[in-house]
Amino acid sequence: MLKDLISIGLGGALLAKEKVEKELNELVEKGKLNKEEAQKFIDKAKVKGEEEEKELKTRLKEAIKEVLEEMDLATKKDIEALHQEKKK
Repeated sequence: MLKDLISIGLGGALLAKEKVEKELNELVEKGKLNKEEAQKFIDKAKVKGEEEEKELKTRLKEAIKEVLEEMDLATKKDIEALHQEKKK
């Protein structure tokens, strides 16, 4: 399910990117925007998107970690400690 949500998000972002680029190209063709301005806009949007993706990943990791803690599952560290005890 998580993989599907990520795929949907990435697909939506790709569609939005294509739409923005198309609109910018039309503005350039109409002479309402020059190519440098369009490229600056695209670059700025790309940086903003990368920042938002990084923030989303951080929040998602925190949420998953919180859910796992609430489920009280054994961690890798817990299992390793049990293995060490067993060896004694």
